[in-house]
Amino acid sequence: MASRSIKNRPSIKKKHPFVAVLYVLTILFAVTVAGAVGVYALAASWIEGLDEIDVTRVEDMNTARPSEMYAADGTTLLARFQLESREPVGLSQISDYVKEGTVATEDERFYEHNGYDLKGIMRAAYVTLTGAGREGASTITQQFVRNTLLADEMNDISLKRKMREIYLAVKMEETYSKDSILLMYLNTINYGNGTYGIQAASQLYFSKNASDLTLAEAAALVGIPQSPTYNNPFYSMDNCIERRNLVLNRMCSNGYISVEERNAAQAEELVLNPSLPSTTGIMKYPYFTSYVRDLVSNNYQQIDLFTGGLRIITTLDVDTQEAAENAIRTKEESISPAIAGALVAIDPANGYVRALVGGKDFESSQTNLATGAGGGGGRPCGSSFKTFTLVAALEEGISPETIVDCTSPADIPETEYKDDKALKNIDNINYGYRSIKRAFAVSSNTGFVRLQEAIGRAKVLATAEKMGVTSDLGAYASLTLGEQNVTMLEMADAYATLANGGIHYDAQPVYQIYDYQGNLVVDNSNPEGTRVLTQEVAHAAVEVMKTVVSTAEGTGRNASLPNGQPVAGKTGTSTDYYDITFCGITPQMSVAIWFGDPLNQEALPAHLGADDVFRTFMSTVLEGQAAQEFPTAKDPEYKKDYNNATYHVGTVTPQTQQPTVTVPVTNDPAADPDDDPDNPDKNGEGNEGGENSNPSTNAPGNSGNGDNNGENPNQPGNSGDPGDTPPPSGGDDPGTSPDPGPTTPEPEPPASNGGDGSSED
Repeated sequence: MASRSIKNRPSIKKKHPFVAVLYVLTILFAVTVAGAVGVYALAASWIEGLDEIDVTRVEDMNTARPSEMYAADGTTLLARFQLESREPVGLSQISDYVKEGTVATEDERFYEHNGYDLKGIMRAAYVTLTGAGREGASTITQQFVRNTLLADEMNDISLKRKMREIYLAVKMEETYSKDSILLMYLNTINYGNGTYGIQAASQLYFSKNASDLTLAEAAALVGIPQSPTYNNPFYSMDNCIERRNLVLNRMCSNGYISVEERNAAQAEELVLNPSLPSTTGIMKYPYFTSYVRDLVSNNYQQIDLFTGGLRIITTLDVDTQEAAENAIRTKEESISPAIAGALVAIDPANGYVRALVGGKDFESSQTNLATGAGGGGGRPCGSSFKTFTLVAALEEGISPETIVDCTSPADIPETEYKDDKALKNIDNINYGYRSIKRAFAVSSNTGFVRLQEAIGRAKVLATAEKMGVTSDLGAYASLTLGEQNVTMLEMADAYATLANGGIHYDAQPVYQIYDYQGNLVVDNSNPEGTRVLTQEVAHAAVEVMKTVVSTAEGTGRNASLPNGQPVAGKTGTSTDYYDITFCGITPQMSVAIWFGDPLNQEALPAHLGADDVFRTFMSTVLEGQAAQEFPTAKDPEYKKDYNNATYHVGTVTPQTQQPTVTVPVTNDPAADPDDDPDNPDKNGEGNEGGENSNPSTNAPGNSGNGDNNGENPNQPGNSGDPGDTPPPSGGDDPGTSPDPGPTTPEPEPPASNGGDGSSED
């Protein structure tokens, strides 16, 4: 009853069905509007920030520009460094087959759409939804956007990325012509094997320009980017040909080629003619070029060598480099195949590295014998290190005319050189008491260790460092004998300080660097040197060093130049001839030369020198030039009556003085093979003293990789029990403890046999 009365109440009306329908439609409309607003908001969030992208810079993006390195002439290309092989070209330099094949295969409505292809999207969706396969819908413009502007999102497979792609593709189409977009695409797309762009791909696979490709070749390259690994002919010729034939079919169906042309191209054998690019990018003078490459990468971190498109102008002089290569190779050919040479030539006026030879064959060994890179940091330089002891003595006010005890053998106080380990000159020659100048000329070991101990090892080390030696050296009694590892780059740089009158310039192989826009970003055209020696000291040192070359008893007589150019220098040899060096200077050039077995297994012939290589090299470099004099200056202020009785330097009493030995000079090699001026391989080095102060080194020197440090006496370059064998030189003075100085007893390394006929200075 109640329900019926409610039902029959006149105040209650029935709802018309239309009202319900209208209500539902209203709700659906609201949902639709809300959905549309939401979709719009979502889409707006997806493209957020894209308005800030300047599409006009797209050509500069995702393009690893090669950096090119040149010699000082600015035209001799030394290297081309790049992460990816690219070589952009113009549209007219690309075969029509490539352009047509790319459009037919990748985007057949390219010239019709505005950046995205709605028909293509619908077709791809249908194919995917019906399970008929999988088909892409990206246009050429979208692909280019993906590879450049959105490269960071390339692996994001989502609707969001696709929307961002389309948005930027439309902006691209509003900015660039179709042909411009196609050209940019063809210059940046990946064709496999780290090769980007059609020109680089054409050179890689067929050794020809992109303009010269045949129909079959062009179709093969057009097919690679779809899967640069799967379709790569180097990896799978079958896959490549299958893809090539598909490209040809699409070119035919789009009217670019006839059926006959398609059939002929599909029947054609695909013959590759690869031109594989250098893995290093180095084209000439690899030891110098790799040295500069590493220096630029390490010292100029604000620029990117491999992607920055740099133009690097080096200091290398091609003629000087060729002369260096020829001089080293000529010497190498006269001795064992195991022996290699190194040479560094530096301009004393500015520190520019004009030539650098670092080994025989860069392909077989990247160890740079000139810089120490890849091989432990250098080799022993022998008595060419005595120059720093000479300079340190001059700075202490010790005149080069000061008498020093050069007798042999010699017990030297507060060192390991005593009793049965007494230090000796070469062949145990007793040079008696003579001036420092004459001791330097004959390279007396005993005299220069005495001089070093008199002035202090720390002063010798400090002198070497400020002149340009950067290797970490220990203050051992053998320091002046050059047993520790240094590089020829350091030695040439340090000797250049004397050649220019006392100003040190850091060795510099880079002249200028420009970025890809031509802006100068590194400028070493006006280097600043630092005066580290007075003009007087530098002049006095050079005058002493001249005697090595110009006097009858000098050990570097073969370095004299035929045009009368004054030369100063110093020879150096490790015991048993595992290393020989010559460091020579003229006002025009500072040169450091080394020869030895890079593996440190084979010794050089006894009494062989490197001073003749200096003569060969510098005669070519200075050909046709007038002789120049070294900078002149007055003598330094020397101490009067300097005397160090402990080390027999200075005033000597009649009771202690011994006769000065005059080294005989003869043209008869049989009488003295070391003093034959007519034999360039016997340069008087026999007059020098054995350098090795450490008879605990019974392996071939420490001129190997310098890393053994005496830990394994059975390996080259380490210490061991010498027995009765004359000890070879050790580059790291293995088995020694740091020397606190000349006045404090120390646990020194055992004394050297000094040569006994098997060593030089």
